[in-house]
Amino acid sequence: MDTASDTEVWNYAREHGYTIVSKDADFHQRSLLLGAPPKVIWIRQGNCSVTETADVLSERFIAVERFHARKDAAFLALA
Repeated sequence: MDTASDTEVWNYAREHGYTIVSKDADFHQRSLLLGAPPKVIWIRQGNCSVTETADVLSERFIAVERFHARKDAAFLALA
């Protein structure tokens, strides 16, 4: 999916039941317009490594778990 467009990523995630985790605000906007599925987690850390992104998700595990459990939730921002 490295070369896929945002639309292709969105459609793939929706069709396969995935959650999109991104540092890209475009997915936030798409989530507001289209809703879920797919769910979107927006990492608001600016330029950071994959390790730092994983650390944010790990540190906020409970919030992420609750987000996934809520049927009506479409978007979660993590800073």
